[in-house]
Amino acid sequence: MYYNDYNRFNELSPMAEPPQEPPRKKRSGLRIAALCLVFALLGGVAGGAAVTYLPRVNPDTTTIYEGSHEPVVVGVSNISSDKPLTPAQVYAANVGSTVGITTELVTTNFWGQQVRGAAAGSGFVITSDGYILTNYHVIDGATSIQVAFVDGTTYPAVLVGGEEANDVAVLKIEATGLTPVVLGDSDNLVVGEQVSAIGNPLGELTYTLTVGYVSARDRSITMSDGTIMNMLQTDTAINSGNSGGPLFNSYGQAVGITTAKYSGSSGSSASIEGIGFAIPINDVRDMVKDIMEKGYVTGKPNVGVLLNDVSSAAQRYGIPAGAEIMAVLEGSCGEKAGLREGDIVTAVDDTAVTSANQLTSAVKNYKAGDAVQFTLYRSGETLTVDVTLDENDMDRTQAMQEMQQSYQEAQQNQQNQQQSNVYSWPFGSFGW
Repeated sequence: MYYNDYNRFNELSPMAEPPQEPPRKKRSGLRIAALCLVFALLGGVAGGAAVTYLPRVNPDTTTIYEGSHEPVVVGVSNISSDKPLTPAQVYAANVGSTVGITTELVTTNFWGQQVRGAAAGSGFVITSDGYILTNYHVIDGATSIQVAFVDGTTYPAVLVGGEEANDVAVLKIEATGLTPVVLGDSDNLVVGEQVSAIGNPLGELTYTLTVGYVSARDRSITMSDGTIMNMLQTDTAINSGNSGGPLFNSYGQAVGITTAKYSGSSGSSASIEGIGFAIPINDVRDMVKDIMEKGYVTGKPNVGVLLNDVSSAAQRYGIPAGAEIMAVLEGSCGEKAGLREGDIVTAVDDTAVTSANQLTSAVKNYKAGDAVQFTLYRSGETLTVDVTLDENDMDRTQAMQEMQQSYQEAQQNQQNQQQSNVYSWPFGSFGW
C-alpha cells in the first residue's frame, strides 16, 4: 500500500496506524512503467476503459478500407430445375415446404404408470392438398400430431399410414394451395455431389439449413432397433429433430429423407461428427403412393411367423445362429410350406441369416407372390423348404398382432406358473 492511500485506509480502519513512507529511490522511470502495466492489465480483465499507450494514428498515412454492396436478393420465381442452384436458392425455394412436427406421446414408466411426453421432428409437403412425408419413428406412438410452417401457421395432422420397417409415414392436414417439394432421382446422385438439408435440429433451431456432400451410397446401416436399411451417407449436419426432413440435391429436388446420425457406442468417448444418413427417395417412392391411396404398402411380403434370435447359450451346444420360429400363423404361407415352431432359419435363398432382423431384412427385398427358399435347422438336420410369400395387407397385419398378443400372454402365464411353483427356504429355493 502506498502512503497516499492512507486516508482511504483510515476511513475503513480507524485504529490502523499510517504506514511509514518508504524511502524514495531514483527509479521513478521503472515505477511509472510498472504502474502503466498494472493499469493496462486491470483494464483488460475488468473490461473497463484500459489505458492505451500507443502513438496516435496519422490520418494522412493510415487508412481503413470499408466496402458495401446491395443486400443479397434470392429470386425463386425464375428458378429452373435444370440448372444447379445455390444453397440460398435451395433454401428459399423449399423452406416453405418444410414443416416442424410436434407429437404428444403416452408411455408407461418403470412403475407401470402412464406418462405424457412430447417429441419433435421434421417433414415436408409432397402435395398441394396437404400430404406430408416424414419418418415413422417421428410419429410412432403419438396420440396427437401438430404441423407447423415457417410462417407460423399450424395444423393438426392425422396419420394416413406408415411403414415401420422402412421408417416412412404419411400425414394429412386440411389445407390447400400448399407448395410441395419436387421429388428428384436419388439413383442419379454421385459421391461428392452437394446436398442440403432443411429441418428442426434439437426441436428448437427451426428451419435450419445445413449443407454438405454425398459421402457414400448404398450403405447397409443397422438401426438402433436392429433393422437393416439402405442409406445415403452424407456429411451434412443431421441431429435430433432433423428426422423426417428433406435432403435436397443441387437442383433443389428432394432426394432423401434425413433419418439418422452415426454415434459411438455408450462406452466410447470419441466424438463422431459428419456422418449422417438419409433414406433414398427412390426406395420409398412407391410405398408413399401406396400409403396415400390405400393406407398401407401393397405387395409387402409376409411369412406368417413370429421370430426370435437363437440364444448364445443354445449356440454353445451346437445349435446354429439364426432366426428361431416361435409361432406359425394358421393358414399362412409359412404353415402351408411346412414351417414349424422351433425351426431355425439359417438362410433365405443365398443370403445367410444369423438373426431375426436379418431374416426380416432379407424377406423385405421380395414382393408378395415371390417364391423363396428357406434353409432350416430342425432336430439336428438341415433341410430346405419353398415358401410363396403372402401379402402383408391390413387383415394380415391384424392377424399377426393378435397372434403376437396371444403368444405373449401364453408366455406370461407360463412364467407366472413357474414362479408359483417356487418356494423360498432359509437355504435357497427350488421348484418343480
